[in-house]
Amino acid sequence: MKSINVILGATALVLAGATTAADNWYLGANAGYYDLDGERAISEDHNTVTAGVQVGKYLSDNLAIELGYGANVGHDDVDVLSLNAMLWLSNSDATNWRPYVLFGANQYDFQDSSNLALDHDDRSTQLMVGVGMGTEFSHGLEFRADVRGMAGHDEDGEDMGLQFSLNKVFGSKSVAPAPVVAPVAAPVVAETEPEVEQEVRTITVRLNVEFEFNKDTVLAIYGDQLDAIAAAMKAHDDIDLVLEGHTDSRGADQYNMSLSDRRAAAVKAKLVEDYGIPAERVSAVGYGETQPVASNETEEGRARNRRVVGEMSFSEVFNF
Repeated sequence: MKSINVILGATALVLAGATTAADNWYLGANAGYYDLDGERAISEDHNTVTAGVQVGKYLSDNLAIELGYGANVGHDDVDVLSLNAMLWLSNSDATNWRPYVLFGANQYDFQDSSNLALDHDDRSTQLMVGVGMGTEFSHGLEFRADVRGMAGHDEDGEDMGLQFSLNKVFGSKSVAPAPVVAPVAAPVVAETEPEVEQEVRTITVRLNVEFEFNKDTVLAIYGDQLDAIAAAMKAHDDIDLVLEGHTDSRGADQYNMSLSDRRAAAVKAKLVEDYGIPAERVSAVGYGETQPVASNETEEGRARNRRVVGEMSFSEVFNF
């Protein structure tokens, strides 16, 4: 019962921290199998099965740090506390499964063991190294499996372990709005009367709505851009608008294509429902992660790639 209470308490603390966490924190559950050194084993077959939780943070796309806790399933024989770092050996957009290596330290707590015929202290600390594979699913879910080896001083023995982890990645990133109107002057002078000079200018209105990670909600900060594009469409009812949705490279290709469709549809719904633009004048199409405008290797680049863009041009006559 003590192990269950510890797991529940650790889970509650981690959940409370995750709600205020910055971008790319994750919370997860783990299940492990350990083959302990014979002199330190807590059962006749030297094996123990654990369940626990972990919390971690991605320092970059390829490096994360993690704090984990596990307890012997069905007993209070042994608790395991681990602190490790994981180095992913490929980029998230290179393949669905990514290899990684991990290194850190384990601390065992044998103080509640029912068979303390052990020739070692109640607590034991070991260095740990391992290799594994992981993949990302939709909705920020991440699965990992790894093999790890632990070794310490002679009295701490040498152990082997296998661990499976399922994590939920949290985080969002707000971005600044892009410029609303970018006039492009293409002077074509047309004289109607000797005393009056006129100039025809081509005006281009661009829409660039960026999104939070794994979301399709149009933020209120883009209201000025939507106002400008709606006003231009009402003044020029012969011009239609094409909205193009995009994502960054994190996640599966098929999921990203669906997400880009939803983002483009969300911007179209804003123009139709909030500004009264006829639905047949706005088309929406998604391109997934296939057309990045910035590098997906940085947070700033991925934020720029999570976008819906549109553009319309028209001519106006100016008198001098």
